[in-house]
Amino acid sequence: MNVLKLLPMLSLLFVGSAYTSETHKQDGLRTTKNEAFTHGEELKYRVHYGWINAASVTIKVDDKPTVIAGRETFKISAYGKTFRSFDWAFKVRDNFISYVDKESIAPLKYYKNVQEDNYKDEDLVYYDHEKKWLKGSQKSMEMPAYLQDVISGLFYARTIDFANAAAGQSFPINIYLDQEIYDLKFKYLGKETIKSDLGKIECYKLRPQLVVDRVFKDEDDMTIWITADENKIPVRVEASIYVGSVKVDITKASGLKNAFSSKR
Repeated sequence: MNVLKLLPMLSLLFVGSAYTSETHKQDGLRTTKNEAFTHGEELKYRVHYGWINAASVTIKVDDKPTVIAGRETFKISAYGKTFRSFDWAFKVRDNFISYVDKESIAPLKYYKNVQEDNYKDEDLVYYDHEKKWLKGSQKSMEMPAYLQDVISGLFYARTIDFANAAAGQSFPINIYLDQEIYDLKFKYLGKETIKSDLGKIECYKLRPQLVVDRVFKDEDDMTIWITADENKIPVRVEASIYVGSVKVDITKASGLKNAFSSKR
């Protein structure tokens, strides 16, 4: 059982363009307004499996831009690992990297290296959003423009103006995951203030549609809370899985672009 399946599932916060500030050029990629994150941001999380403190997740935006295909990108890395005290049950060392175009907030390159007990998987993908083509080390295919991966989608979602979303409203998203493209959606549930390691935080509450597989038995088995401020950082994830429950809580947030104004 992979408790860190929640790492890529964090990305199911994504939405289409309905509530983003975005324009499209005649030639080249779109322009998406980003007031939520910048270089140097680092977010850390603790993963609980039931009552056990099982793992940690770190998401980091590189301090400087990386140039991909002549365009500046945010290099965003997410690393999840089980603690040594939990390795005996199920050892996980997962690494995801997405190079997100600074202008369009769309991924140009994605890398995954997953080691979960005896299972290992590696993937490298390049996206051509104008030609709608994905070139991967394992599989190449046609794709919808501005397809997101499990990391880039999380950051694209943070450009959305949730203040104008209506409670109960659903939004679609296309996501690339493990050589497949999924048409998913999530529902905005409203605001809620929760207690965390960082204090009381006012949050937007979301219900993503999950990929039902060997971990999740129902597409509605997860709830996510993100800060109700300009940063929109994930604060908490709770999910039911086949063999229990998993909870992810933020433990540290540094290098934020804006003041952490949702703290109460």
